[in-house]
Amino acid sequence: MKINDCLNMLEEVIFDGEPYYLWSLSKLEEHIGVDFSLLPYSLRLLVEAQLRTIDSDSIELMEKNVIEMILSKSTNEIKFKPSRAIMQDYTGVPALNDLAAIRSAVQEMGGDASQVNPVIPTVVITDHSIINEVAGSRDSFNLNTELEYKLNWERFSFLKWAEYAFENVKVFPPGSGIIHQINLEHLATVLRVEESEEGKKFMYPDSVVGTDSHTTMINGLGLLGWGVGGIELLSSLLGEPLSMNMPQIVGFSLTGRLNAGVTTTDLVLMITEILRKEDVVGKIVEFVGNGLEVLSVAERATIANMAPEYGAMVAYFPIDEETLRYLRSTGRPQHLIKLVKSYYQHQKLFRSNVSKTPQFDKLIYLDLAIVTASLAGPAMPHQRVDLQNLKESFHNWLHSKNSNAYNSLLSKNDSQINELTHGSIVIASITSCTNTSNPLVMIAAGLVARNAVKRGLSIPPYIKTSFSPGSKVVKQYLQESNLLIELEKLGFYIDGFGCMTCSGSSGALSEEVTRVIEENDLIVCSILSGNRNFESRIHPLVHANYLASPPLVIAYAIAGTVNIDLTTTPLGKDSDGNLVFLLDIWPLDEEINTIVESCIQPTMYLTQYDQSIVEERWDSITIIEDQLFNWDKESTYLKKPPYFEGFYFDEPLQTSINSARALVVLGDSITTDHISPGGAIARTSIAGKYLEQSGVHEKKYNSFGARRGNHEVMVRGAFSNPRLKNLITPEIDGGYTKYFTDNQYIPIYEAAMKYKIDQTQLVIIAGEEYGSGSSRDWAAKAPYLLGVKAVIAKSFERIHRSNLVCMGILPLEFDSNDNKIIEGNELITIRGVEDFYPSKYIMAELIRENGDKEEISLKVRIESDEELRYFQNGGILKYLLRNILIGQNIIVECR
Repeated sequence: MKINDCLNMLEEVIFDGEPYYLWSLSKLEEHIGVDFSLLPYSLRLLVEAQLRTIDSDSIELMEKNVIEMILSKSTNEIKFKPSRAIMQDYTGVPALNDLAAIRSAVQEMGGDASQVNPVIPTVVITDHSIINEVAGSRDSFNLNTELEYKLNWERFSFLKWAEYAFENVKVFPPGSGIIHQINLEHLATVLRVEESEEGKKFMYPDSVVGTDSHTTMINGLGLLGWGVGGIELLSSLLGEPLSMNMPQIVGFSLTGRLNAGVTTTDLVLMITEILRKEDVVGKIVEFVGNGLEVLSVAERATIANMAPEYGAMVAYFPIDEETLRYLRSTGRPQHLIKLVKSYYQHQKLFRSNVSKTPQFDKLIYLDLAIVTASLAGPAMPHQRVDLQNLKESFHNWLHSKNSNAYNSLLSKNDSQINELTHGSIVIASITSCTNTSNPLVMIAAGLVARNAVKRGLSIPPYIKTSFSPGSKVVKQYLQESNLLIELEKLGFYIDGFGCMTCSGSSGALSEEVTRVIEENDLIVCSILSGNRNFESRIHPLVHANYLASPPLVIAYAIAGTVNIDLTTTPLGKDSDGNLVFLLDIWPLDEEINTIVESCIQPTMYLTQYDQSIVEERWDSITIIEDQLFNWDKESTYLKKPPYFEGFYFDEPLQTSINSARALVVLGDSITTDHISPGGAIARTSIAGKYLEQSGVHEKKYNSFGARRGNHEVMVRGAFSNPRLKNLITPEIDGGYTKYFTDNQYIPIYEAAMKYKIDQTQLVIIAGEEYGSGSSRDWAAKAPYLLGVKAVIAKSFERIHRSNLVCMGILPLEFDSNDNKIIEGNELITIRGVEDFYPSKYIMAELIRENGDKEEISLKVRIESDEELRYFQNGGILKYLLRNILIGQNIIVECR
């Protein structure tokens, strides 16, 4: 490893009888005379990371930045080098495909392609490919896995090639579990120890970035980690530091304890509601208070997992005794646990119940005792609703959406509650690492199922039940506690170990249920223990999606509808005709805790993560052992990315945008699901027609997520979400826009291609929180390939804004002091692109439809000098290629 110690902060220590070296925060504390015990723990970690990053070329500036970071006097640019990277397959395949393309480009330009490798450990976990086509039976897992391999054989072969060809890449095969749960239970070491060439051992905190926004889940274990786009991750893999402005750090004080029967899921939904209102987008949230004493690491991980839903970059829980207990309970080596405690205590990074409360930019308080049983929906994770208010909340939403459906629902009487109608639940899913990583709620779900079965309750036949835990350990402890069989009696068989319903791969509903929904234009619902519930994300026919704890998923599945108040209305009758209420089947906390303590053992984790176990289907996949990937021109899964076509060394700087047209005008809370869907590909869509013309049968279309290695599919899928509302075409939902040359409404892809022929530049106009949701970089790549030069929005979600810059698309923000609006029919000119700087305000000229001219003030949302370099180079991919060519003496300079 390369050792940087320009500030002379290295210190030799003896831990567990061995000598180690660390970058001493105590020495820095003494050097600048600041009490580090008053600094947020997350800031202390970032400061330590700066000490390891400072080199001789930037020593004075970096020392100044570190001091200003500590004194909270600056939001200067900081650099961060994560110790490792993780990817799931939907984002990992396109990222590695881009890396393979960089290799090929280096080879074509006379360089050494074999030198293009990740420089940090990189793990790909294949968890997104499995689709829940078969559910509710003992054969579900095998049939879904068989279909997964059948559809994705080519993708899996590519991943195996990448593992062979690239250094530092490891792939977990399908069926291993979900990326963040594996990271929590197995991959994270909390502390990294590396040897120098001289044999000295250097210690530093474990940290991670991932191509999935929920990478923040690891913050619950005390690691810094967050999600980035696959394009930005490539820079880390190739040795570039991540560059960002120092974020604000918001404290969140949790006090007291949860009331009996209230789950961590209820807590995280309340936290999400609170923090969305507090606007913590792009900020670090750090949890403090005596409430941490009663939250396990698994519970903390649930809270940290949903950081993207409340907008935070990081949701940090400091290392403490509970962290050590979790490491022991999951079978981590005893020597490592001793080192973790010694290191973090020595560095003043270890929290105890007598630690001082750090000083934050802002401090928010929550008494855990006020948290109540909750759900979130129907379309956003922060739309929390108390259990007793769900029926009323659904009625209000339905009335605003479809008054005829609302009136029809009100005409139903109680005897018709089990009919498939408006408000009926058609998908009930225990899914997502958000909750399946927490044994407390999983055991609770099993006990609710057991108690319901004992009372003779069942689930209506029109509901598709599914169960997809994020780890095989879950199956093992549910079997050990005899609760898996109880879940199966209600139809919750394990359908796969992957994201499945949570990520939108819920599979088809039955033909009969589909027919009834479509013929009667029903507004139906899903209930799931996931982290996102955007409209149409779970299933195209399901308009309302509610997030809930696993035991509440069971309860609502039994009820069969959200048109019910479970606090006052019975779930049904038992075999003796007695009414059965939710409280009658809800387990006591004491019983849950007893089962957790008696049935979950460290050996379970050691057994399930035994690397010697070989998956036969995965092992049977063969590859061509070559350093360069050989793209098959006939492939519909993997094509050579087009980003380096026409590349030349001295490409001109980005230039002004002249007389551009708006491709789409969008409202608030446009998610990356709206921009680049990840779910099923419709036969009648532009992407579906492309696949049909390429000889692919409809049953083998797979999903957009699985096709992300094929830019031809993905660019045609851009903005094709059926619920997208383009304000240029208010009469039509979905992927349509106006082609202003002849004023015709046509598909967005076709319009973009016509504008490309016309040499007309394009922009996107949007409202608040543009690009929220998943980290998917195709939400930036697809607009780039459509010819979009800029996105003008009221605000951006953190990861998507960065992805736009990384693709060379200019993110611009409306000036809140300028009340002019862009309607979408204007010609838009943006000058000064050649010489602006981060966060500069620039003027755009609008030529209205009537010929009037106006100017509007816009803020450049490029936030650092590093991002500016990426943008000026036409995006990060071209920047990285130039840097590699410089390093191999193929070219001599890079802007």
